[in-house]
Order: sequence, then C-alpha cells, then structure tokens
Amino acid sequence: MARSDFEIHGVKVRPGGRAVVDIPLPGLYTETTVNMPVHVVHGRREGPTLFVSAAVHGDEINGVEIIRRLILQPQLQKLRGTLLIVPIVNVFGFHNQSRYLPDRRDLNRSFPGREQGSLAGRLAHIFLTEVIMRADFGIDLHTAAIHRDNLPQIRADMSLDALGPLAKVFAAPVLIHSAPPEGSLRHCAADEQVPILVYEAGEALRFDEVSIRIGLRGVVNVMRQLGMLTLKRKPPKKSVVLRSTSWLRAPSSGIARMLSKLGDVVSKGDVLAHVGDAGGLGEEPILAPFDG
Repeated sequence: MARSDFEIHGVKVRPGGRAVVDIPLPGLYTETTVNMPVHVVHGRREGPTLFVSAAVHGDEINGVEIIRRLILQPQLQKLRGTLLIVPIVNVFGFHNQSRYLPDRRDLNRSFPGREQGSLAGRLAHIFLTEVIMRADFGIDLHTAAIHRDNLPQIRADMSLDALGPLAKVFAAPVLIHSAPPEGSLRHCAADEQVPILVYEAGEALRFDEVSIRIGLRGVVNVMRQLGMLTLKRKPPKKSVVLRSTSWLRAPSSGIARMLSKLGDVVSKGDVLAHVGDAGGLGEEPILAPFDG
C-alpha cells in the first residue's frame, strides 16, 4: 500500500518528496509580511515524524548551521518517516540578533501561547499547532546566552521511557536529567505527548565548529535510533550522565581569572578561579563545593 502524502499548512508533500513551506507569522507594524520556513522531507517508507528546530532564541545560531548541514545530508534520500526542519523559529529575534522578540518576551517561556495575544504567544501557538503537534519526537537546538559558553550537552527528562535511549545515542559529552521549565517548548510538547531533547552547545552569536559537528552527529544518531536512517554497527560514544546542575556564584565583586575549562573534571576543594580587584591587590579563590 502506497504511503499517504504529508500535509502541512495546506501543502501536500508526496512520498519521496521535499518541500519548503512558508508558515505565515504575525506581520510587522510596517505591514511587512513575515514567514517561518519549514523544510519537509517525506520518506517513501513508513516511519516516525521528527521535528528539528533552531533559533527559538534568535541569537542562538549554532543550531541554524547544524540544520543547514542536516538538510544537505545525502542519506536523507533513503529516509523512513518524515522530517520537519525549522532552521529559524524566532525569525524576529534572528533578524535583530536578539534572544527575545520585539515585545521583549522570551519565546521559550511563552508556550503554548494563544491565537490572540502577544507576539510571543501568537508565534508559540503557530509553532505548536503547525509543527509540534504533527510530530512524534523533537530535537530543539540551543546555545548559552550571550557572553556565556555551554559545554555541548543534552537536556532531557530521563523519567520518560521514550527519551532515555534517544538521549544516550545523541552522544553529547554530557547528558543532564532535567525536568522542563514551565512555559518552555519542551514542557508544552510533553503535554502533547511529543518527547523532546534539548541540545545546548556554544555561545550566542558565534558559530562553534566543535559544537556544530557534535550536534549534527547527534541528530543523525537519533534518527538512526528511531529507524529513520540505517543503523551503524559501531555504537556511539557514551555521555557522562548528570542528575543535577548548580550555579557557582562569585564570593565578591571583581574580575574573574579562570583556572578550569569547560568539561574539566574537578574535585571538591579544587580552585576553579580567582576573583580580584583591577589593581591586583586582593584575590579570593573560588573553590569547587563538590565533585563535578
């Protein structure tokens, strides 16, 4: 029996076909129209539907490059199931090189949104109804906020049976058990029974090649685990699994001089950094409060 067409926003994509569907977003006050492009790859054979999204925060650009490379992967010609790829969710923030929308709201705290309301709420509602609710699984790509840097990591609610195997095969250096924050895309998708992995890597407004390569490899690994692509015989590397994270605050005002790097293994009592005044007359060590 032939596979059915995949329909999104009134556009039908035949099995074995591809399309770029422009989803209309609320226009600008200048009466300029704005669209969110969704790339659809509809495999010839049956399989799950996976969405991959980036730039929910408009200044987090590593995911945009991961998606660009994903779209060009030749193995997608043999895809089973359907892949929905959204390179830039927060089109407004991306245009302004800003984490937020023009109304200063955080899109990733505005889900599920609503059809009438703030710009953030309307965009969240559109993404939920047009993309998330058409999928069986999702991968949302992020970076740290501006002037911060994240070690490549997967965040997932490991209490969900469907997510454990996917989080592990992504093979990021670190896998963190993390319940989704209220109002986030991940929290909203869980309410709709769509399990989501969040990949965090690098910093805002910067392309980081290591983070991009790990992210692309991880997305492909997840697709293989889901049966959308052919499995490799060689198993992926194992992640370090963490059950919690903690912020370590500076003990006083001053300039931080870091001694440890992202990804270092540290023991309780290790000196991670020094904080001191600009004249260099006084310095205070920042000690690791626990192994990590």
